[in-house]
Amino acid sequence: MAQLSPLLKQATPVVVDHGEGVYLYDVDGKRHLDFTAGIGVTSTGHCHPHVVRAAQEQIGKLVHGQYTTVMHQPLLELTKRLGDVLPNGLDSLFYANSGSEAVEAALRLSRQATKRPNVIVMQGGFHGRTVAAASMTTSGTRFSAGIGPLMAGVHVAPFPYAYHYGWDEQTATKFALRELDYLFQTVSAPNETAAIFVEPVLGEGGYVPANTEFMAGLRERADRHGILLVLDEIQTGFGRTGKFWGHDHFDVSPDIVLIAKGLASGFPLSGIAASQELMAKAFPGSQGGTYGGNAVSCAAAIATLEVIQQENLVENAAERGRQLLEGARVIADKTPAIGEVRGLGLLVGSEFTTADGEPDAATAAAAQQTASKNGLLLLTCGPYMNVVRMVPPLVVNAEQVDDALRIWGEVVASVTGS
Repeated sequence: MAQLSPLLKQATPVVVDHGEGVYLYDVDGKRHLDFTAGIGVTSTGHCHPHVVRAAQEQIGKLVHGQYTTVMHQPLLELTKRLGDVLPNGLDSLFYANSGSEAVEAALRLSRQATKRPNVIVMQGGFHGRTVAAASMTTSGTRFSAGIGPLMAGVHVAPFPYAYHYGWDEQTATKFALRELDYLFQTVSAPNETAAIFVEPVLGEGGYVPANTEFMAGLRERADRHGILLVLDEIQTGFGRTGKFWGHDHFDVSPDIVLIAKGLASGFPLSGIAASQELMAKAFPGSQGGTYGGNAVSCAAAIATLEVIQQENLVENAAERGRQLLEGARVIADKTPAIGEVRGLGLLVGSEFTTADGEPDAATAAAAQQTASKNGLLLLTCGPYMNVVRMVPPLVVNAEQVDDALRIWGEVVASVTGS
């Protein structure tokens, strides 16, 4: 009898029968508040009726039309709709299936367009599990261990993770930018550097937001040296942070933006967007793939954009995100086991530390597991896996946030004795 690979580590023991909105129902009929959203994927909630109808209708028309062989209407319509929400000047799209593929497509475009070999990534960043994407990932060695040698040409600069350094944000930001300049002098000369890749909020790295000064510093250096600024919006895009794009919080413009996760409410779809001028600098035929721009996924993505607009989900993410962040901080204030609560919109992380300030993965894991038993599904993240993250669907309402916070407060008190 075949079984799933033992290398797939399950975050919860839940076996799902069906989902509806913010809830998952297991095979025994128990209801769970899903504050994982498939790691930020089910942006419109589970089985949103509008998305379901769009996918069902498309399945009856065309399931797959390989998009370097034929065009199909959902692909063309989605491209048109994305043109209304993409950052200014990014008017050319390439579609793939996963975030990792989008990262690798952006890497390929950056190197070919600039004719430069190196890229800079941020300490704590996550960009995927395929070899090139894993080579660019520094949120944990678990993503790249045992597959070396990794891809050459990747260099790592600090991210302004103030709590980790024990500094205020301004000090951490000045340090990060100074070290980036030092990297240009010692490791990767600017004229050998194709791109800087950065997440507006570190995802797997611990839900650490960037800030305006840091992003402005990256943009200024990119412009000064002819380097492309690539913003990985795979987890932060499509309203997740309380603005349509995570980088909208920081008044910065990308040269390339990466999209996936919340784009299609659970259907596999990703992509990169850049200007027509930049896309044209890459090699003809360097973009493609069998399943990219799948017709059903595109139909679901169109419906997702409609739901986000019609139900004001960006605004809801901002309001419910403030409620969630404030509530989590009230809980943290009652226990020294949580060193910091941070986030943007519906990305909220609680970092667990010991009495002497060291990462406390054991207590974080105990809290996450206990929450699961009590009907609240959460995940951990961070290099030490000591951050418990909350990433509910964008349709979550005030009562559901209150319910999650009630459970979370009881869980934290029980596992920490506070």
